Amino acid sequence: MSGTSEGPTPAADLDRSAVTDSHHTTYHRVFATAPLAMAVVAPEGLVVSANTALGDLLGADPATLVGRVAADLVDLASDARSRHAYLEVLRGRQARLRCTRRLKQAAGQSVWVQVTVAPLTGGEPGVLLSVTDISSRRELQARLRHLQMHDPVTRLPNRTLFFERLSAALEAEAYEQSGTGRIGLCYLDLDGFKAVNDTLGHRVGDRLLAAVAERLTRVADEAGYARAATPLVARLGGDEFALLVEDSTGTEQLADLAESALQALEPPFDLAGQRLSLTASIGVVERHAAGTTATGLMQAADTTLYWAKADGKARWTLFDPERNAHRMTRQALSSTLRPAIERGEFVLDYQPLVAMEDGRLNGVEALIRWHHPQFGTLTPNRFIGLAEEDGSIVQLGRWALATACRQARRWQLDHPGEPPIFVSVNVAVRQVWDSDLVADVAEILAETGLAPHLLQLELTESAVMGSAGRPLQALQALSDMGVRIAIDDFGTGYSNLAYLSRLPVSALKLDGSFVRGFQYEEAAKGAMPNPADEVIVEAMIQLAHRLGLTVTAECVETSAQATRLRRIGCDTGQGWLYSRPVPPDRISELLGTQAYAVGNP
Repeated sequence: MSGTSEGPTPAADLDRSAVTDSHHTTYHRVFATAPLAMAVVAPEGLVVSANTALGDLLGADPATLVGRVAADLVDLASDARSRHAYLEVLRGRQARLRCTRRLKQAAGQSVWVQVTVAPLTGGEPGVLLSVTDISSRRELQARLRHLQMHDPVTRLPNRTLFFERLSAALEAEAYEQSGTGRIGLCYLDLDGFKAVNDTLGHRVGDRLLAAVAERLTRVADEAGYARAATPLVARLGGDEFALLVEDSTGTEQLADLAESALQALEPPFDLAGQRLSLTASIGVVERHAAGTTATGLMQAADTTLYWAKADGKARWTLFDPERNAHRMTRQALSSTLRPAIERGEFVLDYQPLVAMEDGRLNGVEALIRWHHPQFGTLTPNRFIGLAEEDGSIVQLGRWALATACRQARRWQLDHPGEPPIFVSVNVAVRQVWDSDLVADVAEILAETGLAPHLLQLELTESAVMGSAGRPLQALQALSDMGVRIAIDDFGTGYSNLAYLSRLPVSALKLDGSFVRGFQYEEAAKGAMPNPADEVIVEAMIQLAHRLGLTVTAECVETSAQATRLRRIGCDTGQGWLYSRPVPPDRISELLGTQAYAVGNP
C-alpha cells in the first residue's frame, strides 16, 4: 500500500513549543505588570499593546490605548526634530530615541516624562515605547536651579540669572519679531552701606538688603501694572541691584523707574529696633537692543553709576555718550602719558611776568603743552590731573623743570646786556612727596648753570598752606638754596594768614577770580567797579608786602584792570593784556628788541 502518513510529533519539538509558549506567557505577564510604563508599537506607528503602568500614567484603560497613534499619546509629533527621529527608529534607520515631554493626564494634571523608543529584540518588527515619570526629578532640578539662580539674602534673582535674562533679551529673535526693540537698565548702589555692616554687623546689613529688595520689587510691580512686562529686579552682589526693562519705551520710562526707586528708599527702615536711613545712586542706560552686548550695557551702566556717585550720590544719572567719550579720552591719555614723555611729545610755552610799575619783563611762567598725535595740542588741565593720579607727574615735572632752567640760561647767554629774567615752574605736591625735589633742583641748576634766584617754583595754596613734615622741609631747603617759592592761585584755598608768615615763601600769585572783578568798562559806558573787590585785593597786597612778599596778579586782560592793580600796589601782572603763552623764540624777540610788555604778540 503506497502513500504517506504523518508520524508522531517528536518529543523534542513538543518540548520546544511548550517552552516558547511559556516564554511568551511569561513575557506578557512581565510586560503587563512591569512598573515601567510601556507599549509595543507596530512599524506603522499604532499601539499593539500597552501595559497597566502606561494606562495609569496616562489615566486611561490600557485596552483603550491599543490601535491609537503612539506619537500622539506621548507628544512625539509636536516638533519636527523629534518626529523625524521617531520615524527613523520605526523604519529601523536609527537605534534609539530619548526625549523629555510634558504630558497632560486625563484628570487635567501635568506630568514630566522621559520617553524612550527602541527596536524590539529578536528582529521582530516594531518598537518598544517606554515612558518614565521624571516629575519629582524635574521638581528637584527646578528647586536646585532656583537656589543657584537666586540670592539667599534677598530671594531676588542673582547675577547669574540676571545675565542669563539680559543675554536672552539681547538676542535678535527676542526683539525683532515683537516689542520696541529697546532695552533699559537701572544699576543701583546703596550709598554708605559698608558703614552699616561695619558698625551694626552683617546680620543687620542683611536685613537691610532684604528690606531694600522688598521696596524695589514693589516699585517694579507698580511699574509693570501699566505695561506688558514687569522689570526684573536682581541683586548683583554686595549692595548692588539692577532693574532690567525689556522692550523699554525710551529714556523717560527708565528715568521714571529710577526716580520711583529713589523715592521708595527715602522712608527710614525699621530693623529690629534699629531705625536706619539710606540713599542710593543709580546709573541709567537706555538704548536700542540691536548692536548692544551684555558687556557693553553693563560697562555703560557701571560708568553712569560712577558719575552718579561723583555728582554727589542720592541721585540717578543718565548715560551721556559725550561724557563717556571724554572718559574714554582720559583713559587713552592716561595710558600714553609715560611713553609720550619718552617720545618728546611735550613742549613748554612761556607767558611773560611784567613789572606793573615800569612795564619791564621780569620773568616768565613755563606752561606745559602736549602735542598729542591723535588729539592735537592739549593744555595742562587735560592731563596734569591724570599725571598726578598715576605718578608720571614726577617724571614729567622733572623734564619741565630741566627744560625751563635750560631755556632761562639760554636767554641769559644770548642777551648778556639785559638783566636776566627768572623762570617760574609749577610743581605738584606729589613731586615733593614722591621724589627728592631738593636734589633734583640742585642737580638741574648745576647742569644748566642757572643761578638759584632765577628759578621760581609755584605750588598751589591748598598744597603749601597745609604743609608739614617733609614738604615743609623741602620748601625750606629750596628757599635756603636761593630758589624763590610762590603760592599759586592765592585766595582760593585755606588762606591761613598766620601760617603764611612761617612759610619760606617769597611771592603770592592772586587767583584770577579776584582780578576778573576789576574788569569794567570806562565810567562813560555806565559800568562801575565793585569797591569790595578792590578792598579785599588791596588788603591782601598790603599784608603780603608787610610779610616781605611780592604779589603777582593773574589773568590781567584790560588796561583798566592794570591801572587799578598798579594803583593799589600790585607788583607784577600776568595775562593776555601783555601776552598769551608763546614759544621760547618769541620771548627771545621781546628780549632782543626790549619790547617788554607791549601788546599781544
